Amino acid sequence: MKSIKLDRTDREIVRELQRDGRQTNQQLAQAVNLSPSPCLRRLRRLEESGLIAGYTAIVDQQAYGLPLTVFIHITLARHDTATVNAFEQRVGEIDEIMDCYLMTGQRDYLLRVVASSLEGYEQFVRQVIHTIPGIASIDTSFAYGVVKHARSLPA
Repeated sequence: MKSIKLDRTDREIVRELQRDGRQTNQQLAQAVNLSPSPCLRRLRRLEESGLIAGYTAIVDQQAYGLPLTVFIHITLARHDTATVNAFEQRVGEIDEIMDCYLMTGQRDYLLRVVASSLEGYEQFVRQVIHTIPGIASIDTSFAYGVVKHARSLPA
C-alpha cells in the first residue's frame, strides 16, 4: 500500500463508501459536495493507493446459517519460527475463522469463528482446531449478543 495523505474530502468519500459501497459516482459526488469528475479521480487514487482494498457485501450471519460467534484464545506450545508459521498458515486456510489476531499478554492469538450450532462448533474444534500442531491450550468464549458492530472506521 502506498502511503497517501488524506484530507477531509478523502475521509468523507471513504466514510460514505463504508456506509454504502454500491452508490454511483454521481451519488457519491453529491454526498461529498464534489462534481463527478474530481470525485472519481479521488476515488481512483484511494483505490490505487490500497487504502480502499476492495468492496464486499455485508451478509446477515444468522440468516446465512452461522448464528454462533465464538472467540478462541490460543496459546502455542512453542514460539519457534516453524511452529508459528505452520499455525498461521493453517489458520489462513480455515473458512470458519473469520479473524485471527496476534496478541500480547498470556495468550498468543485471538480467533473469531462462526458456527452453525454448539454441536457444529464442537465438531469444528475436534476435527479442525485439534489437528493444528503446536497448540498448547484453547480457551473458548461464546458471544450471546452484539452490542455494537461498527462497519466503518471513525472519521
